[in-house]
Amino acid sequence: MEAVQKDHWYFVVLIFLPFLKVAVQQKDVITVRLEEGMVLDCLCPWNGNLSMVSWTKVPDKDPIAVFHPEYGVAFSHHYRERIEFLRTTPMDGSISLRNVTHQDIGLYHCSVQTFPQGPWTRNIQVEDLDTPPEEDDSPEPPTPDEITTDSELIAKQNDNFTISCNHMHNGTVYQVILEKMPNSQPWSIIGVCKKVEGGLVGEDYSDRGRVSCADSLDISLHLTGVEPEDGGFYRCTFSTDAGEQTTTVLLTVPPPGGFSLSMYMMYIYIGAGTAALILLIVILIVAVRHRRRNRREEYKVKLHPSQSQNIYENIPVCPWSAKKTRQIKNYPIYANLQARGLHKTKNQLPK
Repeated sequence: MEAVQKDHWYFVVLIFLPFLKVAVQQKDVITVRLEEGMVLDCLCPWNGNLSMVSWTKVPDKDPIAVFHPEYGVAFSHHYRERIEFLRTTPMDGSISLRNVTHQDIGLYHCSVQTFPQGPWTRNIQVEDLDTPPEEDDSPEPPTPDEITTDSELIAKQNDNFTISCNHMHNGTVYQVILEKMPNSQPWSIIGVCKKVEGGLVGEDYSDRGRVSCADSLDISLHLTGVEPEDGGFYRCTFSTDAGEQTTTVLLTVPPPGGFSLSMYMMYIYIGAGTAALILLIVILIVAVRHRRRNRREEYKVKLHPSQSQNIYENIPVCPWSAKKTRQIKNYPIYANLQARGLHKTKNQLPK
């Protein structure tokens, strides 16, 4: 019942807060450094009965923290377990903020409702007065050919996709920075994960996705409805006690119906392999036909020996006397006769 009452009065505050008129407002804006455990002072300068304290962050209209003397405190989801009302005096509406991130930078508005003098307000500007994480300030960003990627990913348009920077760390990691370089533009920080007083703190600066931090400080970017502008280089820089270690990922988003480089190369390999296979088949077919033709000709010769080429021998026609034979040797006379009738022809010659 008590929880229901708290929720009830919190929603009443959300409804009536815009209609509360401010009687006294401190004109000067107080500047506070963004740091862990920072205190935003809101101490009403007069005495009376405190009815309620509410904090809002400009330009948000909903309160981020509310205090009521009877019903207690209520916080918005993002600031739950991070804001604490100090309550050093009965008219004190000051708060402290822990596990701070760069998202906590901005203008805060404190409203103290009192009786009988009415409300009192104060504006506090939270700024990062420390040196922010260094970005790549090189005047000429490196070209894609100069960047060495550890992995390449392909995402389809309108799909959900997660880019992870898992890395085998050499040492203890205390901070990791996720950056993006779209279309050869300078690197820009889109997420930070760090350890603060033993706790895990994440900072999300991405306009196209949601940055998540793991306990091991492995950072990932969850993209919903991938678009062409999501493509590009993503770099994770791990700060460890052993030095900085970097992991680079290339994300490619091919157009609908288009081809990515890997698919293009795959089709080239398939086409080249198919062409080589066809050429090998043609060579085999020609070789087989040529061999069959040679065998067919050899077979015809065996079946019809008369069609074979005639073989001739050169023999002397006139076997004259030995004396004249010596002269014939100097001027031999020959006749072409078939080899098969050679023996018969010799027998018919006169001795």
